[in-house]
Amino acid sequence: MNEPNNTQEMKQVLEAALLTSSEPLSLDDMLKLFAGRMERATLRMLLDELKNEWQADKVKSTMELVQVASGWRFQARSEYVPFLARLTPERPQRYSRAAMETLAIIVYRQPVTRGDIEQIRGVAVNPNIMRSLQERNWIDVVGHRDVPGRPALYATTRTFLDDLNLRSLSELPPMEAFTQQDIQLQL
Repeated sequence: MNEPNNTQEMKQVLEAALLTSSEPLSLDDMLKLFAGRMERATLRMLLDELKNEWQADKVKSTMELVQVASGWRFQARSEYVPFLARLTPERPQRYSRAAMETLAIIVYRQPVTRGDIEQIRGVAVNPNIMRSLQERNWIDVVGHRDVPGRPALYATTRTFLDDLNLRSLSELPPMEAFTQQDIQLQL
């Protein structure tokens, strides 16, 4: 195939690239497919059309095109996830309540120091919790607070957003939703 001449051929090139990529593709990555002859707005339009085509064909399609923080990717529709999970005998990693509280503080208050987390939680942060969240690539050091000791500032990563199928933190529910739910559960 020579350079694609029409929108259908361009969508086919995009579809092939997205279906064969192991990672989400950014707009910049996808622009390289067309030797710099495409505008970003045109690319976004083609992606939206491709996404709509895959959504319209739900009867035949087991995949969907989604946008996450680091780009676009195809993934299995949610109704097929339980079946696909059977292919990986490894159990998903479980996190303690302390780890989830720590992660939630980082997510909703970022950037934060360990001291900030400890002050909010009222207990010391286990270094293993921070290490496991960093090894999972859900959090990272994004700088240092300009105070004595220059403590590290932690924030979430694009991998965290990708793993939760989010484009940005603004897609998270407001923290008040959890607070109200916790109050109701305790009553």
